[in-house]
This record gives sequence, C-alpha cells and structure tokens, in this order.
Amino acid sequence: MDEAILVPGKARPRGRFPHVKRAGDLLFVSGTSSRRPDGTFAGASADPMGVTDLDIRAQTRAVIENVRDLLEAAGGGLADVVNVTAYLVSMNDFGGYNEVYGEYFDETGPARTTVAVHQLPHPHLLIEIACVAHVPEARAADQEAAP
Repeated sequence: MDEAILVPGKARPRGRFPHVKRAGDLLFVSGTSSRRPDGTFAGASADPMGVTDLDIRAQTRAVIENVRDLLEAAGGGLADVVNVTAYLVSMNDFGGYNEVYGEYFDETGPARTTVAVHQLPHPHLLIEIACVAHVPEARAADQEAAP
C-alpha cells in the first residue's frame, strides 16, 4: 500500500509534500530539519543584538530525533533506516555532526551520504536529513493494531 503520512504534533512541511511516504515496505522520510512545530529551531538562538548562535550538535540531535518520531508514527524506527542523505551547509560542521550521528548509528547501520549545500530553507539551519527505512507493511499494521 502506498500512503502519504503527515504526523500530528510535528512541524508542518514547508511545501506540498508529506513527512513520510510509504511505498510497499519502504518508508521515505522527506528532508527533515530541527524545526519545531512553533517555527523555532533546536540548536539556534539569537541574542538581543541579533547575533546568532548555531549549534551543529544540537541541530543534528534534534533532526535525528525528529526522523525517529516520524518513523515511529509510520510503524518503524531508527533501526529500520537503510539509507541516509545528510545535507550540511558547511563541511566545517562535519565533525560535530558525525559525533552526534555516531550516538544513534554505527557501522552496522544505514548506508550514508553527506553533502555540502549552498543553503537550506532557513538561515538558521545547518543540517537537513532525508532517509529511507525498510518497514514491512505487515509489521507496521501489527503495530497500529496493538493497544
């Protein structure tokens, strides 16, 4: 079954696309950032003078936890991820991103590609992650039916 999933309680997509798209046993998670439902960003703050403090570690952690929540809403989890594509605004942030990524995944985890991009949809964003997870439809249906 193919299904487009918008997850209540998560930041709404900034375009006409779902958080997650199921195609058979695969879940495709749209590019996900550290944006919260109220429009603020984890790992981004500004002082009264407008000087911003952007934290790649906090943003990476928030992005991975957002991805986890989206997958759980679709019947899966981080252990089901088979491919990750991460977009960094600066490869100078690779070390901090890689450190936090390693808290969630190891060498037995998903295949991964990390690329630098010119910019993301908001100037406070340092990272966005899209991924693919393998979650058999039967398992997802069993989880939805559980009390």
